[in-house]
Amino acid sequence: MKKTALTILAAGFSLGLSAQTNPAITEWLQNSSAVGSYYTQGNSTPITNNIPVNVQTVEYSTNYVYISTNGIPAYPTGPFAGNPSLATDQNAIFQFPLTPAQNTGTPTATTGGNIGVFINGVAMFDYRDGVAWNTTTGALCGGPGNPTCPGGMGATQAWNRDAVPAEKPGFDCSKGHPAMGNYHHHQNPSAFKLDRTVISTVCNLYDADGLYTMDSMAHSPLIGFAYDGFPVYGAFGYKNADGTGGITRIKSGYQLRNITVRTHHADGTDVADGPVVGTTYYLGYFREDYEYVAHPSDADYLDEHNGRFCITPEYPAGTYCYFATVDANWNSAYPYLIGPTFYGVYANRKITTISETTTPYVPATGISTEEFNGINFNIFPNPASDLIAVQVNGLLKDNVKVSLYDMLGRNVKTTFINAGQTIAYFDTQTLYDGTYLVVIENGTNSTTKKVVIKRD
Repeated sequence: MKKTALTILAAGFSLGLSAQTNPAITEWLQNSSAVGSYYTQGNSTPITNNIPVNVQTVEYSTNYVYISTNGIPAYPTGPFAGNPSLATDQNAIFQFPLTPAQNTGTPTATTGGNIGVFINGVAMFDYRDGVAWNTTTGALCGGPGNPTCPGGMGATQAWNRDAVPAEKPGFDCSKGHPAMGNYHHHQNPSAFKLDRTVISTVCNLYDADGLYTMDSMAHSPLIGFAYDGFPVYGAFGYKNADGTGGITRIKSGYQLRNITVRTHHADGTDVADGPVVGTTYYLGYFREDYEYVAHPSDADYLDEHNGRFCITPEYPAGTYCYFATVDANWNSAYPYLIGPTFYGVYANRKITTISETTTPYVPATGISTEEFNGINFNIFPNPASDLIAVQVNGLLKDNVKVSLYDMLGRNVKTTFINAGQTIAYFDTQTLYDGTYLVVIENGTNSTTKKVVIKRD
């Protein structure tokens, strides 16, 4: 698009957003009854943690929206290989601006810890894991089992480790893990098993669940908000910023550098040497292994913050937004969510109390018939033998009951998929061969699909 069109989008993205239609108020997944669960090593049956999932309350004022959450997702968490920690109740309040603004000065770098919040109240982290290369000792520093880095915890080093590849064995099936109980995602929160090339086997034993499932045929859902207040979307969007061009994978502008030694940063800065690129410290092990390359003629590439101005389903007038970038195999692609700098005006959004008069936002009960009919539920395998999976394609914003009936109309099994979950299972080992009906309903709407159980 021409610069003038982008300027129109930049100036007009907030127009027409009343309190009841502003996505920063309406898109959070609220819950007051469903509780979370977790897996322990080797046990594929989740254990209830009795902590309410998703977001508990949403309140707003003239300028801000306030989110109260326990930071626990509806999908089961864990186990985390080599880490006995559990996701714990964060009892947190976050304050986001209703009209976020561009930072016209020096961009603010993302930090360790929270840099945003997903719409289910779960923390959003950047690439880092607190481990870096100590250029004096020639060894890793920071993190469990390593000496403290020069300057102390949180100090930026010349070569900072990328958590997504380095900590992959410690992520659960939903690509998350806890930091002192604070469960978070550094990357797109869709299950490993649903990627086109599966790079983790953790879903082999534990359910392939997550916040949403990627769909290359539809615009990805709004999945969170960054600490500058701008929205974060999944991996797919309109090719062109004006909403035209069809659906495509929105691509990171960052790529691995063509280096064999680590002596300089991508901007040419001479820094203390890091380890030579090799099997142990492979290219991509450190964040500084990447460089940003602008793609002015390719509308589906993002800027250096991992975002762009564009029209989305929630912002028909346009907004600046970030994308949870993945590669062609749907594996997470640096910088994953936001960064390494914010586009907008950053602030630490976690607060202890709400100090102004607010109005609670209570969403309408359930979702509309149109929204329900737009949800694609996949039943597989079909025919089935021992197990039936019911998978939501996209993001589920309402709790649904999933029932299995025989052809005489008898209910033989019932389970639930809560908002912010993607999958449910039926164990069919004790059922007779034959045709069954899977009925999915939310109290107002329902859809029915046939499934065959056959063990021959």
